[in-house]
Amino acid sequence: MWMGILGRTVLKEVAVSSVLGTLLFTVVLFLQKVGSARFFEVLVRSNAPPEAAARILLLVFPSVLTFTIPIGVLIGTLIALSRMSADGEITAMRAGGVPSRRVVAPVLVLASVGTLLAGAASLWLTPYSIRETYRVLNRLLAAEITAEIQPRVFEEQFPRTILYVGDVIPGPVFRWKGVFMADLTPAEQRAKGGAELSDAPRITVAAEALALPDLRRNSIQLSLLDGRSYEAGKDPAVYYTTGFPRGEQVLEAERPGQVRTARPYVEMDTAPLMREARASRDAAIELHQRLALPPACLLLALVGIPLGVSQRKGGKSTAVVVTVFLAFLYYLGLISLIGLARQGTLPVAAAVWAPNAVFTVSGVILLARLEKPGDNDRIGQIRAFCAERWARLRRRFRAAEEARPSAGMRRLPLLPQIIDGYILSSFLFYFGVLLASFVLLIHVFQFFELLSDMVKNRIPMSRMFTFLFFLTPKLIYDSTPVSVLVAVLVTFGVLSKNNEITAMKACGVSLYRLSTPVLLASLALTAGLFVFDHYVVPDANVKQDAVRNEIKGRPVQTYLRPDRKWIRGEGSGFRVYYYRYFDASENVMLGVQVYELDPATFRMKRHISAERARWEPALKTWIFQNGWSRTFGPRNRDVFQDFTGQTATFQELTEAPGYFLKEVKQDKQMNFRQLDAYIRELKQSGFETVKLQVQYYKKFSVPVFALIMALMSTPFAFLTGNRGAMTGVGLSLGIAAAYWSVNLAFEQLGNLNQLPPAVAAWAPNVIFSVAGLYLMTRLRT
Repeated sequence: MWMGILGRTVLKEVAVSSVLGTLLFTVVLFLQKVGSARFFEVLVRSNAPPEAAARILLLVFPSVLTFTIPIGVLIGTLIALSRMSADGEITAMRAGGVPSRRVVAPVLVLASVGTLLAGAASLWLTPYSIRETYRVLNRLLAAEITAEIQPRVFEEQFPRTILYVGDVIPGPVFRWKGVFMADLTPAEQRAKGGAELSDAPRITVAAEALALPDLRRNSIQLSLLDGRSYEAGKDPAVYYTTGFPRGEQVLEAERPGQVRTARPYVEMDTAPLMREARASRDAAIELHQRLALPPACLLLALVGIPLGVSQRKGGKSTAVVVTVFLAFLYYLGLISLIGLARQGTLPVAAAVWAPNAVFTVSGVILLARLEKPGDNDRIGQIRAFCAERWARLRRRFRAAEEARPSAGMRRLPLLPQIIDGYILSSFLFYFGVLLASFVLLIHVFQFFELLSDMVKNRIPMSRMFTFLFFLTPKLIYDSTPVSVLVAVLVTFGVLSKNNEITAMKACGVSLYRLSTPVLLASLALTAGLFVFDHYVVPDANVKQDAVRNEIKGRPVQTYLRPDRKWIRGEGSGFRVYYYRYFDASENVMLGVQVYELDPATFRMKRHISAERARWEPALKTWIFQNGWSRTFGPRNRDVFQDFTGQTATFQELTEAPGYFLKEVKQDKQMNFRQLDAYIRELKQSGFETVKLQVQYYKKFSVPVFALIMALMSTPFAFLTGNRGAMTGVGLSLGIAAAYWSVNLAFEQLGNLNQLPPAVAAWAPNVIFSVAGLYLMTRLRT
């Protein structure tokens, strides 16, 4: 071949590192994107066939690859060339009369392939995948079966019908206990036989019901047993009550709304986008962004070649640091200049292509100086300077320690030894660099996802940076387990590659003892994640959600929900409030109905109807105005109270206005204490809390991910032998993908109430912990 043996060797080594680096960053972005979307929920709820599930997951990759391929090529170039330089292979080449520039051709060949792949993903595959994703999601949503009815929840998915079920007994035919249904059909449409009805809903109750889902029609066939219906006439003195031993009714669920994108230019094909770009700045930014990102493969490789060749010390670890730094410079420059272009300060083309131009010039200059005599290893000098300063600082502390009188105690073998510090420092270094890399990459991806919304809603760049700042705690929390996983594999992979593990075993140090500092550090990270999630993440999530809504052009989030019109009262009895409007400022309910049922027989005990109800703090009760009440007695001996034009109070109705103003929060905006109180409050009022209960248990299980990832990856790291760090990276991809799949599957099963919430949250931890412990016991220590 035209490249010769040397060229093919370099190409192979760079290609392997680039592919693994691309896969690693792609998996991280993929997990972040899919985990934050409703893909898995739709797939589980719609009972989608395997081919549809695989298709919708594959459609996520094109938009991710546009960003990860350039970074993968850069990290592959730096890792391969840094390794060659650190092992003296570059020096051997030069001593044999072969210039360092001989490595340029194979690297640029690989970078050209990466550019073509990234170009295909950016120009053709990404627009197609976005359109196709929404098409498939909408098709699955259209075919979604009726969701399983949750007990003690007011279900509003049925048109003009509110359903409440006290308990659900699953089976081929579901058995419901304590059924309460409200028919909201207008009175004139419900009236039969000339009867004049009031505007109050018709209430149907049944002690028991048989429910048979009809998946094809998205409906439920009900057989109500021992039921009774209640309906007030237009004249308050007239009331219609009908009892029946068995009644049939069909509940047809509403079809879910379609999923749509608010970014039309993103899903537009490149050819029509070029025509649109002549008239729209937003379209021009999208077009030049599509064209400018793929060449980043060549340009980052162009800069990476001289940096990789010149690194005589540090090898792969330095390569990872340089990768993060260069990617940060490139994407930060691109983001900042796009912001200026959006404001009209710079032409769109000049702004988007400026980072490419800067990296091109820098790469050419660095390549020109590659063989210049006397050229210095700047990175090596910086590392040497930092190492020297650190050594001086340690000598000072050591001297001060030696000056203290010795207590004569013998050093215990369990206390940290020199080897512990050596392994721990390596692990923490890789962990920190990987965590920073993942967070930075997701920041860049989030920026470009929200760019069109920024332009459309005229959001200043400062708000975007505010959003990214408050998003960072969540990204740190989410990315820490994966960072631990990869850091453990890379740390022990490098030690095995350099035969350091063999040397330590020869000195009588077992693999269990070698893994102890990493496992203890992971345990500390687990505790740190729990504290971090308790004190920092919830508040940051509230702020980043608010700024994100602002960027997306959504209305300001209203946390108090007075529009929830059906609420179950306090206490062990069964009391239901219904109102048409709630004035939170005046503490007034309008068009209020109160239904009290006997929990033993599930028959109506009392019905209160009023035009208005006002809370009186001094009396600690509601004052009902212009209405009536009816107390149902045996053998139709009802007690009717008419207070039309007057007021009435009912001392047992003590639910204060705050009880009706339930604060709506997302689970990620609360710590476990707040979430527990929130769940108990919603349960009391008859709202669905299954998903919140799953997330409550995940508040405890998720931080343990870090320790489990270390426990799972440690035996794999030793089993890879001396194949090196990149083998560990490859293994980490499989472990991360397996854990993500199992975790999301169990979470969705818990959300659908097919598993207890605690089981759904902790099952993945148990599975992978058992697997990790089994592999640890099989190690040859």
